[in-house]
Amino acid sequence: MSEAHSDTFDLKDLYEEDIDPDPESGADRAKRFLEMNVIAPARIAADDWRALVGGAILAFFVLMGTVGVWLVERPTSGDAPVLAAPFESLAYPLGTDVFGQPIHAQLIHATPGMFKMIFAGAVVSVGFAALVGVVAGFEHGTRIDSFLMTVTDVVITIPGLPLIIVITAIFQPENPYIVGVFLGIDNWPGLARTVRSQVLSIREESYVEASEIMGIPLSSILRRDILSQLMPYVMINGALTSRRIIFESVGLYFLGILPFTTFNWGVMMNLAYEGNALTRPDMLPWMVAPMVCIFLLSFGLVLLSQGLDSLFNVRLRARHANTSKKGTSKNNQSQATGGD
Repeated sequence: MSEAHSDTFDLKDLYEEDIDPDPESGADRAKRFLEMNVIAPARIAADDWRALVGGAILAFFVLMGTVGVWLVERPTSGDAPVLAAPFESLAYPLGTDVFGQPIHAQLIHATPGMFKMIFAGAVVSVGFAALVGVVAGFEHGTRIDSFLMTVTDVVITIPGLPLIIVITAIFQPENPYIVGVFLGIDNWPGLARTVRSQVLSIREESYVEASEIMGIPLSSILRRDILSQLMPYVMINGALTSRRIIFESVGLYFLGILPFTTFNWGVMMNLAYEGNALTRPDMLPWMVAPMVCIFLLSFGLVLLSQGLDSLFNVRLRARHANTSKKGTSKNNQSQATGGD
């Protein structure tokens, strides 16, 4: 009896140790959320030069398109001498064009329109691809899956650039958001198929099957088990899609297919090209400056997409975060008492 009583006492003590007498408070949950989603990603980014450089470049252009338009006046013809060389004056450090407009002011006031097109195109392309891929993957083998994949395959077979040229020629969109939506039309099918493959793989995981057996609502399964794992991949592709939107929009404006707008990097290159900038060195800054902006913004997005791969790595975030509610304090106490 004494041995049985001793075993029972030991088991009771063991279970009492596993029961947390101090449940996690709201402040602790907020602190843990901040640690995992803000502090840990910041530490990872600090160790990844790609995330730092890409984020810095993107932040520079965001400031240029928000704060810059307030600090720099909108240029008009005759504001400065015609074809002034770069770095001759602080008033127009990048020089001027044939209309006497400072080039740096044109670049700054063209940036908001570029970001509007990038935002609209990325949201339409990545959002629609994620929606189609998730629904088709979760409804695998049904008529819904067959219909969505048939539409996806049809869109894939249509040449993207000719389709955009025809659509823009018919509708002649002037709003940057509408231009971005049109440019995002041909960028979603490939991503949708990849997302569908990812969903099919995740669905076979044991925890997803257990959630279905337990009767957890489908919306909760999609949000917690599927979308949480797809978001890193979707975000990375969103950065790469933004880069394609930049190239396509600038190319269409440069070719004169999209309606003329006063300030746009592609329009600046088009006007410089028509003014024989390739044979006139004094006009080269007018063409080279927007090309440098296009390169830098695209380069920043590529670096940021590579850095996001590390930021969304769950193991790295856990390694850089102190999310232990009770273990850390126990370790601290153990170290303070000499490990007794």
